[in-house]
Amino acid sequence: MMTPREALKKYFGYSDFRPLQEDIVATTLAGIDSLVLMPTGGGKSICFQLPALLLPGVTLVVSPLISLMQDQVENLREAGIPACALNSNQTADEQLRLRRACLDGRVKLLYMAPETVFKELDQLLAALPISLVAIDEAHCVSQWGHDFRPEYVQLGTLRKAFGSAPFMALTATADEVTRQDIRERLNLHSPRVFISSFDRPNLSLNVFRGLNGAEKLKAINRFLGMRAGESGIVYCLSRKTTEQLAEKLEALGVSARPYHAGLSADKRRETQQAFIADQLRVVVATIAFGMGIDKSNVRWVIHYNLPKSIESYYQEIGRAGRDGDPADTLLFYNYADIVQLEKFARESHLREINLERLDRMREYAESNVCRRRILLNYFGEVSAADCGNCDVCKSPPERFDGTREAQMALSAIVRSGERISMPVVVDILRAVYSPAVKEGGYDRLKTFGVGRALSAATWRDYLLQCLQMGLFTINYVDQLHLQVTELGRDVLYGRSAIMLAVYRPPERVEKPAKKKGRKSRASQSADVETDLQQMEVDKNLFERLHALRLELANKQGYPPYIIMSDRTLRLLATIRPKTLDELSNISGIGEYKRDKYGPAFLKVINA
Repeated sequence: MMTPREALKKYFGYSDFRPLQEDIVATTLAGIDSLVLMPTGGGKSICFQLPALLLPGVTLVVSPLISLMQDQVENLREAGIPACALNSNQTADEQLRLRRACLDGRVKLLYMAPETVFKELDQLLAALPISLVAIDEAHCVSQWGHDFRPEYVQLGTLRKAFGSAPFMALTATADEVTRQDIRERLNLHSPRVFISSFDRPNLSLNVFRGLNGAEKLKAINRFLGMRAGESGIVYCLSRKTTEQLAEKLEALGVSARPYHAGLSADKRRETQQAFIADQLRVVVATIAFGMGIDKSNVRWVIHYNLPKSIESYYQEIGRAGRDGDPADTLLFYNYADIVQLEKFARESHLREINLERLDRMREYAESNVCRRRILLNYFGEVSAADCGNCDVCKSPPERFDGTREAQMALSAIVRSGERISMPVVVDILRAVYSPAVKEGGYDRLKTFGVGRALSAATWRDYLLQCLQMGLFTINYVDQLHLQVTELGRDVLYGRSAIMLAVYRPPERVEKPAKKKGRKSRASQSADVETDLQQMEVDKNLFERLHALRLELANKQGYPPYIIMSDRTLRLLATIRPKTLDELSNISGIGEYKRDKYGPAFLKVINA
């Protein structure tokens, strides 16, 4: 029998485990339940796929999305591992063929959605020797989680059906209350809990406050202009915004499509497949997009609006840079987001919890300390040093005595009788004769035009800072009017002073760092990463290998990254192996891929 390390090399092409993977595999092989928290791109799948190869019988994998299951099945088959997914989209003949394969012992991993599991519980599953039950996206079982799914709740009853098999629950994000809920609802027996580092050092973190729609579009267009050919996702709060933004990007010459739950299943599937196949550069989506995506070469994620929680934000940015190479994340945040998200939270059935989570998200967006430290702290992980890869670390905020600017804004609020919203404050300060200003007669206030020297974006940013400092509040039940607090009155009447961070416009988004071969914190390419640091990628060769991969993928109907990842192609274009034996030393190429694709790739390299 192979050892776990031998199986890792043979099937997946990796010489070393990532942190915790080896312990999780050993725990499972010993028949012990486990709860695995590992960030997106951290290697969760191998934690159950590897024991599945070493255990007798079949591993049942419960997953929430058909697209997610199909993606993993294709990846496994391309590694020479017998796997299949049984789902409602298949024809009766397809399902019959897959059932026969399972009953004949020709399947090691069987993927199902919860609904299919219960449908097959007394039929197919009762006839199979189930040796491991893996429940992916386990946070879906918890009502406290950010993606609760009622059908997941019943999964706790599976313990009776497969009592002797170890259970493994896996998720990328779960706070302590959600973890406890997962343990109880899935009936895990004294599980070992594995919490991997939530740090994704390859992701740059950038936040920009106070921009309106036109300014955001300009910033996004500039950002994409510096990243020619790279693909990414823009997340928006509403379906309408996804459609409008995709249309505007298309008008600017960017290949973009909207994605949201209101589109037909065929339209969503078409967009997703085009993105996965590198035929579509940008997907503008609501949070309905992404869970089923295993695309390793997403190079950036933009949040057009403030997310509702840090859990959601972390999971969504985690879809970038899954190959371990540098990737960028941008978060835009303005006053309108606060209004809309507060409304959602107050109307939800978990009002207090959702308001608290929103507050933590706002604190992250408005903070002037290292953003990665805030994220890690939220998930219970302490970092002793700043990351050097977020906007705060790269451009520490320059502060100034903002008392005079705050007094201008507070004076406008008080002189209006505290009957105006934040956009109207900006109009008053900048002497804009907007309908609201003219209707309220605010152009006759002493403060009208006193701040015309500053741009609207600058004022929006300073007002958000004042709001965060508690100088005024928003009255959500009275037309979003602003009300000055006692602290605000102290500043207005000169009894207190405040410091503001100098506004930083989006023009200062940096160009992406050159992707040099670098040794990552927990790389599985340990056998070649050192060499990469001293060598340059042959760009011409990389493009030829890229074209070959696309050709092979199109012939088989697979996404290109399932054939080989971008990272593996870069290694090939750098190391330039000449033989099949040398190809075996390239991280990410197991025996099956070496034998199936090796001759074609070697032909291009040797030419």
